[in-house]
Amino acid sequence: MAQTVSETQPAAHVKEPETISGGHLVAKALKAEGIDVIFTLCGGHIIDIYDGCVDEGIAVVDVRHEQVAAHAADGYARVTGKPGCAVVTAGPGTTDAVTGVANAFRAESPMLLIGGQGALNQHKMGSLQDLPHVDMMAPITKFAATVPHTARVADMVSMAFREALNGAPGPSFLEIPRDILDNSVPVESATVPESGRYRASTKSIGDPASVEALADLLVRAEKPVVLLGTQVWTSRGSDAAVDFVRTLDIPAFMNGSARGTLPPGDPHHFHLSRRYGFNNADLILIVGTPFDFRMGYGRRLPKSATVVQIDLDYRTVGKNRDIDLGLVGDPGAILAAVTQAASGRLQKTDRKAWFAELRAEEDAAYQKRLPRQLSDANPIHPLRLAHEINEFLTEDSIYIGDGGDIVTFSGGVVQPKSPGHWMDPGPLGTLGVGIPFVLAAKYARPDKEVVALFGDGAFSLTGWDFETLVRFKLPFVGVVGNNSSMNQIRYGQEAKYGHDRGRIGNTLGDVKYDEFARMLGGYGEEVRDPKDIGPAMQRARESGLPSLINVWVDPDAYAPGTMNQTMYK
Repeated sequence: MAQTVSETQPAAHVKEPETISGGHLVAKALKAEGIDVIFTLCGGHIIDIYDGCVDEGIAVVDVRHEQVAAHAADGYARVTGKPGCAVVTAGPGTTDAVTGVANAFRAESPMLLIGGQGALNQHKMGSLQDLPHVDMMAPITKFAATVPHTARVADMVSMAFREALNGAPGPSFLEIPRDILDNSVPVESATVPESGRYRASTKSIGDPASVEALADLLVRAEKPVVLLGTQVWTSRGSDAAVDFVRTLDIPAFMNGSARGTLPPGDPHHFHLSRRYGFNNADLILIVGTPFDFRMGYGRRLPKSATVVQIDLDYRTVGKNRDIDLGLVGDPGAILAAVTQAASGRLQKTDRKAWFAELRAEEDAAYQKRLPRQLSDANPIHPLRLAHEINEFLTEDSIYIGDGGDIVTFSGGVVQPKSPGHWMDPGPLGTLGVGIPFVLAAKYARPDKEVVALFGDGAFSLTGWDFETLVRFKLPFVGVVGNNSSMNQIRYGQEAKYGHDRGRIGNTLGDVKYDEFARMLGGYGEEVRDPKDIGPAMQRARESGLPSLINVWVDPDAYAPGTMNQTMYK
């Protein structure tokens, strides 16, 4: 029997289309966005993302709690100026990260949280760790969505980043079901947006007429002051801000991440005389900070002064208090434009008397505090601890504050010497950011020294990730102000309910955090005498290890900021 052609000759080889999985598409999209590290805690829903990150050269930093991963992504954004990224599994993995996302939301810090989810074909069937993640994340993010198809993965990652960077920055959330990550699609059907080719400029100066109006106000003012807020650093406008205050000869105060914009000792740098300056100024310029509780909701600004506000977010300008002029746009770009607009008509306004008046108030406040700052008392006064830390910092030291009362003490004393060298939780007041911020800062900037002050209560929330710092060989100088109390809350309880009920629900054990550090492979020392603080920190610096100096401080000393909080009035 004769054979047919098909039986005698092999069939022509048909090349299968090249495919790519959802997890690998995530990694390619992250790489296109400039992401070089993800902070994560593993889970079965998300492991294909890890495989993609290995191929794309993206580092995987694994932590012990998802809250740490989210805080670290937030901290990474603050340090680098580009969005951070955390990847967590579904259900409790995502809910554990909620606090970190919420903190980034209030702090206007750009990051992407990627959360796992059960397979789409198991939707509403009760799959493992299934929860309505998007519904939960929507109120605390700028963008929250589910990726509906593998071919849409890269597109939606870029969409999430675009939203995170729109206006005042903030976090985005993407839920990616397990089958979307594991499935593969033809490469040509899942194009990854090319890095840098689909972004609009965000360096807007707003209305040019308002820039001219502000320049005119500043030129004419006799007693102007400016408060430089976090958005000055977020927009990387520090150089423009320095040029602005020096060219226009304006006294400057700084808060949040803008601390360090002007170094201590600069003639335009003021710190302790802010209330006096606001009360006596004829023009107050607020740049990149809202009229929230930290500003007394704007009520601390006298009605007699002309008030101008610059902010990235239109919704923030004029919120809680009427203003005379508002400018929406990039703070650094606006300050540079105002400097240029004013430079051609600067008058010979003599502000020497105004500067001298503020400097006298500044010096008086410093001298009043100095005896406690240099106190040899035992237990150690928190101001003495803050003083020793301030003396210890160099121009390359990033300072991180994580705590309530102890960090409030430090806010009046510790002054970073360079822009971008101050980190605190921000307006959500989240305790536990310290170790994650150390992780992010030291990973992103290994050339920098990182110095962190913890309250003992704050450290205990995320302190187990000290081991992560040991594992990744990320040294830092850590100080625990230990009073065995949640003292900021304790003060409020005593003020409202009396001394006999001041210890309910806020007293901690006498934990030896120096031994905890040594147990996990770091460096630890205990300090009970104030003269030993500086030498102990120096030995920690020289150890080359993650460290904790356990300093026993006076539990009956309260920061003025704690005693003045409106919630206790």
